Amino acid sequence: MTSYDAIADWYETTFLPGQRDDPLEIGPVLRDLLGPGSGPCLELGCGTGTHAGRIRELGRTPLGVDISAGMLRHASGRLPVLRGDGEALPVATGSLPAVASLMVHTDMPAYPAVLREVARVLAPGGVFVHIGVHPCFCGAFADRADERAVVLRPGYREPGWTTASWTDRGVRDKVGATHRPLPDLLHAVLGAGLVFERFAEGGAPTPTVLGWRAVKR
Repeated sequence: MTSYDAIADWYETTFLPGQRDDPLEIGPVLRDLLGPGSGPCLELGCGTGTHAGRIRELGRTPLGVDISAGMLRHASGRLPVLRGDGEALPVATGSLPAVASLMVHTDMPAYPAVLREVARVLAPGGVFVHIGVHPCFCGAFADRADERAVVLRPGYREPGWTTASWTDRGVRDKVGATHRPLPDLLHAVLGAGLVFERFAEGGAPTPTVLGWRAVKR
């Protein structure tokens, strides 16, 4: 994705340092939903590999795939990586015990197709963990300038791609984002043949992230 190639250095050196105290509670949500285990865990859209340490702390071996060569240039020192498209993963069918999608589904306009690929590469009983921006409280329709009182304007029911954002210091005004209302997002998981096991939210006081654990039966 050339848009991420263009911001890769800014993302690594300017944006990420402000996220390292984990204000979105990605770490606790990941521990709750993925949990301890062993073997490889493929991270979809791994970007610069910033979540690799969290996966490794759970006893799992992180592997990354991303379409942006610029982001992978930073990630390669943090985990083994492949350049590839989430809609056609360069992974054998039924070969993985775990797959994680961490804060990237809004970068993937064809996320339902990506989820079908997740189901393909997971072994029976394999786990899929999604953690992403909360579709109900984040998006072009949500003004989060005051975290104590998020203002929700009309637009939640309107899926699509936009670069509109409440801040010019984030990622979305630079590369854009796809919004899917919550039912659409959940139905895409069911449509891929995955079965939900549990859910979690992160960020306070209004949740910024929504996560779930699903399995391949």
